[in-house]
Amino acid sequence: MLEYPFFAQGNVVAFSTMRDDGDTDAATLRPDAAYAGFNATHYCGDSTEHVAQCRQWLTSKLGIANDRLLLPRQTHSDRVGLISSSFFSLSPDEQTALLDDTDALITAERGVCIGISTADCVPILLYDAAHGAIAAVHAGWRGTVARIVEKTIAELSAAFGTKPSELKAVIGPCIMQESFEVGEEVVAAFAAAGFDTRAICRLLPSPTLPRLTPHIDLVAANTSSMLSAGLSLQNICACGICTYTHYARFFFSARRLGICSGRIYSGIMVK
Repeated sequence: MLEYPFFAQGNVVAFSTMRDDGDTDAATLRPDAAYAGFNATHYCGDSTEHVAQCRQWLTSKLGIANDRLLLPRQTHSDRVGLISSSFFSLSPDEQTALLDDTDALITAERGVCIGISTADCVPILLYDAAHGAIAAVHAGWRGTVARIVEKTIAELSAAFGTKPSELKAVIGPCIMQESFEVGEEVVAAFAAAGFDTRAICRLLPSPTLPRLTPHIDLVAANTSSMLSAGLSLQNICACGICTYTHYARFFFSARRLGICSGRIYSGIMVK
């Protein structure tokens, strides 16, 4: 498990899972083994038994009950879900409905781990020490264009009085610019959303075509969004690990393995 000490608070746990978490056979993982290793995401095609086993390992490590480990059903939307104390008095069906079509979660509940799943997209974890509020954000290129991280920060401010200048952020493992080849339509979408494409897009060698093609820097784009929302650059930490490069043993990559594959779970919890 890749833990993030950047928040520097003894009562905060922030992490991204790795393929060899809880798996004694991790050293023998095949690069093409789509679900081999740790996967706690229940809607990516893995077996129910394997997902349950992985969730049990993680909740045991965190010291929480299974229903305190939350993961929304992501759809590349810009919807932000608020987890309050009343959430846990809802029926399972009502909880599932509230977590559906959601790509970011916020809460100030203690002992609740909120997280998102990724396999190349950008996981962003936010912590407001002054109010004990946290957020987990899934930012694929569509969510980045929709500025989901800015909307999440706005929701934190509305719900808990968070001051963006006091927020800390961690950007977890994701596909890096050198590996993120895109079409001209994606570049156009970023430009239409107000991003400076000169700063986040470069022409680099294509892995499949005999020419240079556009490559987008999702880390830079989301960093720009957080700066626009009022965060300080010194309060943003990017782990700098590329999922596309390190997919074979450590992290899942949808571009390598296909969308029917495991996912990284990036979570944050205030004890």
